[in-house]
Amino acid sequence: MDTYEQAGPSAGEPQDPGEPVVMGAEFKADAHRRYAWLRARGPIHRAQFFPGITGWVVVGYDLARQALTHPALLKDPEPAAAMLEAAGFLGHKRGTGLGGQMLEADPPEHTRLRSLVSGVFSRRRSAAMEPRITEIADGLIDALPPSGELDLVEAFTAPLPVAVIAELLGIPHADRQDFRRWTSLAFQVGHPEYAHAVASLHGFLRQLAEDKRREPGDDLLSALVAARDTDDGRLSQDELAGTAALLVIAGHETTVNLLGNAVLALLQHPDQLRLLRENPALLPDAVEEFLRYDTSVERTTNRYAARGLELGGVHIPRGGIVAVALASAGRDAPLPGGGDPDTLDITRPAARHLAFGHGIHHCLGAPLARLEARVALHTLLTRVPHLELAVPADTLDWFPAGMVRGVLSLPVRYRRE
Repeated sequence: MDTYEQAGPSAGEPQDPGEPVVMGAEFKADAHRRYAWLRARGPIHRAQFFPGITGWVVVGYDLARQALTHPALLKDPEPAAAMLEAAGFLGHKRGTGLGGQMLEADPPEHTRLRSLVSGVFSRRRSAAMEPRITEIADGLIDALPPSGELDLVEAFTAPLPVAVIAELLGIPHADRQDFRRWTSLAFQVGHPEYAHAVASLHGFLRQLAEDKRREPGDDLLSALVAARDTDDGRLSQDELAGTAALLVIAGHETTVNLLGNAVLALLQHPDQLRLLRENPALLPDAVEEFLRYDTSVERTTNRYAARGLELGGVHIPRGGIVAVALASAGRDAPLPGGGDPDTLDITRPAARHLAFGHGIHHCLGAPLARLEARVALHTLLTRVPHLELAVPADTLDWFPAGMVRGVLSLPVRYRRE
């Protein structure tokens, strides 16, 4: 195997221990080899996340679990305010209108917000969506010509999660095209349209919440509005919109890329593709392996050191920024029965990973994401018996910045049933 240890560092990698790794577009396009090179040198490294924003990235599995639950690594950016302001990041973030949501909150606010949402974003509600998800997936396949070439992201892996989360939230069909564009850009920090897209999404959801208050439906947003109105206003208007935006972004765009990454992995490993077609009962374990092998959330949002602390033998000063590379941790996780972590093996029993986080910020939407992945992959592999990449894998364009790991398009040749 051509490992990064053999290849050595390239542009963007630190040439000495004191130089931060630059986690930009070049790094993301070759992330797994670069993470392997870093892991060989230690579980935590200095990193530049954006111009002017430096901190530490955790790449080892054990240290990642520790960092994700460390009591002094919080979401409150106040200790790092000076650096964030100087880089123009804090004001940029405030301008998006994404305040008041649990992903960027610490206890007790996080506890309060999560408890309000968990009751309406439940495993039972997710499981009840299976027939509808199957119907949506079949409809997307039905709409394809019998054979040809197309972008699978545009035709299948993106519209399916869009339809699912839109129906869960009660988003009208007429608004779904804008909705898809805003949510895609909301993960691309540094994109010229990032702030406008997130602010537009937030404003749209605020207005939609008002519409649901006047005419409630059997949907998640109506349930969130009811929680706000019946629980002594414990969910403020900003918190309601921020929470809805979080559910939209985290519950949709990550699933788009989970599906895209899973299909790409199968197309690059035809033996695994053939095995899964022949044995659909392997799908639950296969989904866990896809999450381990190439998760759709490459790294977490930032955590900020509320005080000086030691992490993996490295001193993190107060205000130090720490992010956890979930994609790297998956390739470093303990494997049942051993094996090569850089090998895709859909027969692994319950592959361990941190794709949905760990600790109090573990993803509430994990059951729905797993369900969508199982249904979508089963439908695609059953109804499209011939599927192959239409371009070399090394020419695919990946998300160039931010938390997400996924291809922007996936050109394929196919033949459906």
